[in-house]
Amino acid sequence: MGIVLALEQTLNGIQLGVMLFLMAAGLTLVFGIMNLVNLAHGSFYMVGAFVASTFVVMTGDFIAGVVIAVVITGLVAVAIELGLLRFIYTRTHLDHVMITIGLIFIFDEMTRIIWGVVPVSLPIPKYLSGFVELLPGVRYPTYRLTVLIVGIMVALALYLAISHTRVGMWVRAGASDRPMALALGVNVPKVFSIVFAVGGALAGLAGIMAGPIVAVQVGMGEPVLVLALVVMVIGGVGSFRGAFIAALMVGIVDTFGRVLLPPAIGSMVIFIFMAAVLAWRPTGLFSAHA
Repeated sequence: MGIVLALEQTLNGIQLGVMLFLMAAGLTLVFGIMNLVNLAHGSFYMVGAFVASTFVVMTGDFIAGVVIAVVITGLVAVAIELGLLRFIYTRTHLDHVMITIGLIFIFDEMTRIIWGVVPVSLPIPKYLSGFVELLPGVRYPTYRLTVLIVGIMVALALYLAISHTRVGMWVRAGASDRPMALALGVNVPKVFSIVFAVGGALAGLAGIMAGPIVAVQVGMGEPVLVLALVVMVIGGVGSFRGAFIAALMVGIVDTFGRVLLPPAIGSMVIFIFMAAVLAWRPTGLFSAHA
């Protein structure tokens, strides 16, 4: 592999990694703070992409369509949390799995009813089309580079919000010791709703950013959910920092694995990587809430 191709594939891996982080961050926050296994998280990824496609075409403004879609996806997540998931927090993880799998089927069927079975397009705006010359002889798609930068900026903003704001302090308190947080006057149910809304919006943003690269179609969230679960397990369940580092590692490993290895092995390489990490550190790279 030449140096130019290696650099391009590295950037592709990082770009995939930041999108996986947006998915895994929501899963990690929800599980680490609410102790909820939400397998319907990939459905928010799909909803974000479909809603963005509709509003980008409707308004003709890509940025406006993205903002509207992120807000709507967050509101859908809040509605699901308030209307259903809030009542199952104290039940077993098996119940969480069964109920959220049911939500996947509901989301998929509702999407078919609203948008149909034919994949829809999410066009790249003209100002993000074309290429950027990073180095002499190294040209990289402008849109993919934008996705990479936006993903890193969102990850940094999320880290600062969790680590250096009052709401972040409430989130950390609820994650560390829920009864004590309640005793100190923290409105834990409200914090849970905020966390779930942010997690859903992040998944929706990931779907929006992936929309112009992959097909926007029913069921598009399930394969990404599997990758996000791999990221969460490798990084350490409940670890925000672990989710970010693991997402970049998985993105790069998956990208190079598919380029360098035969297809049958390339599709399994991230699971082999996960098994190797867990053999070394059974609890993942970082402890919970690290």
